[in-house]
Amino acid sequence: MRSALHRAASGIRWYIRELTDESAYDRYVAHIRQDHPDAPVPSRRDFERARTDRQEEDPRQGFRCC
Repeated sequence: MRSALHRAASGIRWYIRELTDESAYDRYVAHIRQDHPDAPVPSRRDFERARTDRQEEDPRQGFRCC
């Protein structure tokens, strides 16, 4: 019973992280480590700042009001 509950909770957590794109940094780090092992890995804060800047510069990303 507990393992079924744990699996359900893990599945829900995974779904929410994918839906909100919270896992983007994890995917990016995995990509850097696999394809560019000598490249420095940015901090999560630097990654999010660069991602936000990139989204705001691209008009196809939509309007950001706040």
